[in-house]
Amino acid sequence: MSMFSHVMLGVDDIDEAKKFYDATMSVLGYREGVIDPKGRLFYFDKRGTFGLSIPIDGNPASCGNGSTIGFTVDSPEQADAWHKAGLENGGTAIEDPPGIREGSGMQLYLAYLRDPAGNKICAMRRMG
Repeated sequence: MSMFSHVMLGVDDIDEAKKFYDATMSVLGYREGVIDPKGRLFYFDKRGTFGLSIPIDGNPASCGNGSTIGFTVDSPEQADAWHKAGLENGGTAIEDPPGIREGSGMQLYLAYLRDPAGNKICAMRRMG
């Protein structure tokens, strides 16, 4: 069982988000995103759903300061491919370049991006 049923992020431009997330999510093995009748974008998996939506309150989307959504990857190479796909489709590199980080007795391979709406996302592989 997974911890979350779904994660939803706010964006101001669904078409821009679809271009970015279709590219990055395909690297992770997901199918092209589906836009529902309400204009929301979804990526479905048997373990949960990842969605993007224009905020329903009519205000501009904003990223959560201190918030990160992390995606599990199978290898450092997949994290690098995910990062590259994001950069090529409107994302922005943030923090250190993709690589191994150590702390609390763990080694993690991490790659960070901001999506076109400014949401902070990460690809992560636990090493060893």
